[in-house]
Amino acid sequence: MTVDPTRWSIATRLFALLVVFVVAVTLLATAWTIRSARDDADRSAARACLALATSIADNPYVVDALGTSDPSARLQPYAVALMSDTSTDFVTIMRPDRTRLTHPDPDEIGRPFVGTIAPALRGESFTETYAGTLGPSVRAVVPIEGDGEVVALVSAGVTVDTITQSVGERLPLVFAAAGATVVLGGVVSWLLSRYLRRVTWGRGPEELARMFAYYEGVLHSVREGLVLVDDRGRLTLYNDQAAELLDLPPGGIAAPVPLTDLQLPDSLRELLASGRRASDEVHVTDDRVLVVNQEVTEPTEGPTHPTPSTGRGGATPSGGATPSGGATPSGGATPSGGAAPVTGTARPRSRRTLGTVTTLRDHTELTHLTGEVETMRTLSDALRSQTHEFSNRLHTIVSLIELGRGDEALRFAADELDLGQRLADRVVAAIDEPTLAALLLGKAAQARERSIDLRVDVEPDLGTIDVEPGDLVTILGNLVDNAFDAVAPTLDAPTPSPDPTGRPARPPRVEVTVARVEGGVQLDVEDDGPGLGDVELAFRRGFSTKPTSAGGRGIGLALVRQAVGRVGGRLDVATGPDGTTFSVLLPDRRPDDVDTTARRRGGVRS
Repeated sequence: MTVDPTRWSIATRLFALLVVFVVAVTLLATAWTIRSARDDADRSAARACLALATSIADNPYVVDALGTSDPSARLQPYAVALMSDTSTDFVTIMRPDRTRLTHPDPDEIGRPFVGTIAPALRGESFTETYAGTLGPSVRAVVPIEGDGEVVALVSAGVTVDTITQSVGERLPLVFAAAGATVVLGGVVSWLLSRYLRRVTWGRGPEELARMFAYYEGVLHSVREGLVLVDDRGRLTLYNDQAAELLDLPPGGIAAPVPLTDLQLPDSLRELLASGRRASDEVHVTDDRVLVVNQEVTEPTEGPTHPTPSTGRGGATPSGGATPSGGATPSGGATPSGGAAPVTGTARPRSRRTLGTVTTLRDHTELTHLTGEVETMRTLSDALRSQTHEFSNRLHTIVSLIELGRGDEALRFAADELDLGQRLADRVVAAIDEPTLAALLLGKAAQARERSIDLRVDVEPDLGTIDVEPGDLVTILGNLVDNAFDAVAPTLDAPTPSPDPTGRPARPPRVEVTVARVEGGVQLDVEDDGPGLGDVELAFRRGFSTKPTSAGGRGIGLALVRQAVGRVGGRLDVATGPDGTTFSVLLPDRRPDDVDTTARRRGGVRS
């Protein structure tokens, strides 16, 4: 079976490379160590032989023995004793004509010495490696002088076999060290490859390159914003859509950036920094309404390869639910917001988190359309309530006529007609914007249906308000709705004790004032509710005095501030235990030199 190295993972390739490298380095180091040990042994043997030969040449006993008639008889036992005591293979004393006087082999005595002696004849001591009668040896040759002349030579040496044997005695230690090095290197390589296999999921560089290219394509092609935050609260990655939605630098970032260094809305920064899971949360930025999903990222043991699922809740390439039911790249979600079933091997999860993955969907246009639909619904509700009221009034008038009380029927019809017509005439005559006039009339009908005393004071000849109708409806509609909700708890409170004078209890009051002031038009919405405890908190996403519903609560005032900032206006809030007043100043013209940041945020004062 042929093994294709190109299909090996990074961990396997690195392990094989490290093992080969460690073995090669160990072999080279072992060879160098053996060679170095051999050279050291040769030098050590040469020094020892030179010292021994010098000591023999300087010994008076040797000089005296050379003067006898049979020097070998006295010098041979001496030389044999020295060889035994110094572990030297031979000590040869010779005459200047090479005739041996001593030798380990007595048969060689009297025969010529084999080797170099010329430097010694000149009175010089030297060492050499030479092949003599005992084989290759490291030897030293020293002259023996008497009366200033060279009378003899002495050579002491150790055979190469002896040196090799002494070096061989140290080889097991060298090989043991080499083996330990290979084993240690293999263990370290295995541990490193195991770590790489875990962090790369056992994939090869080619596969990782393809995955990176695929993920980059997905990252920048999805229509939702994608933001990655690590476990240290730093922004590490985002796509082009996220850069547009959050006003981040286009093209990404080179290094992680702390969230505190980014210009993000407080509520969104808090969500990203908290690391908690979030599903379809609505966050209002300076100029957008975002639906945010956030999921915690945890390390896994390796990739899974799920089989395709054709079930209704299965994940598909075009968008499925994330593991915890968050938003998908194309915005899909399961009906219940939970995880879509995916067949495949489950991944073991760790308690350690790597950070969070957050998806952002722009619902600004949808919110504006929802506001317009809400306005139309308000008008339809107003028409419905007016139809109901007019039906009751008509039945009353018919009954009065049938009872023969025609004058009372005429008086009743005229009074009711004047009450509604006066408000309609005053609003329509003063305001040139039909959308605003229709909104106020619809809110008036809604207030009568909810038993709220709505007082509308519009300055005569108000004229045109230089604001987009959609922004105007967002501002005034949400403020009036907020006022209705603020006084609504008083409608549900227990019935108060009758007034001692017999007068009925006063209904909750909401007052809307539209007047032209210097520089623009001012809208005041006042209620006699319990007031706001924290003004800044009221403008955050999610603040509401109403119970939570499936559609979400608490973005009305945030949208008001967003719209006021968009038109370059100013929003003031005065609150207390006796009620709250929202004052909005809308400029006649949107100034061209308004600072962008101030225009987005608007002025909010309490």
